[in-house]
Amino acid sequence: MKMMTNLFSVFDPSTTIFNLSLNWLSTFLGLLIIPSSYWLMPNRFQIIWNNILLTLHKEFKTLLGPNGHNGSTLMFISLFSLIMFNNFLGLFPYIFTSTSHLTLTLTLAFPLWLSFMIYGWICHTQHMFAHLVPQGTPPVLMPFMVCIETISNVIRPGTLAVRLTANMIAGHLLMTLLGNTGPMSTSYIILSLILTTQIALLVLESAVAIIQSYVFAVLSTLYSSEVN
Repeated sequence: MKMMTNLFSVFDPSTTIFNLSLNWLSTFLGLLIIPSSYWLMPNRFQIIWNNILLTLHKEFKTLLGPNGHNGSTLMFISLFSLIMFNNFLGLFPYIFTSTSHLTLTLTLAFPLWLSFMIYGWICHTQHMFAHLVPQGTPPVLMPFMVCIETISNVIRPGTLAVRLTANMIAGHLLMTLLGNTGPMSTSYIILSLILTTQIALLVLESAVAIIQSYVFAVLSTLYSSEVN
């Protein structure tokens, strides 16, 4: 129990001044760093980033369908950028990983889902009722399908938040375990294997940081397209 407590303590906010936690301020560092880069001369990173944003805009526009607007894609691209930036920040030493906490992920997922549901039930009530019963469902199974679809819709913000949080926690725990066992090893061969595994995990976590932010944004886009 003590080992588990110490292991999960890496996710606890610890930087405090005047009893106020400053760890969550790392979430807003992107607001200072990303906009300032657009005032500089175009470089390779900026060109690649603009191409990524353009590709995401086209894909989100396709997912939203003919009723989608450019403002909607801007919202989901901003969501993708915020989550990916915070995922990458968590890979650096001594930086608080805000996306590993349900406080942040549920705060992002729940308002989006709630706004989609309110808009759908107010503006497209008939479509929302029809969505509860998939096409071709036998009449006998219709009551059960309504219950299943309702439960599926209700748990969506929870699954969005838990998916992102669980993936970030899992990778960080593996890296923490390997980092704790490295100094206790006396063999150079074992130490080199641990270091190689640590580097491989860091590359894997970098890929997870991108993939999970992309999955979060795509699923949010799909949930938005269902109410139109």
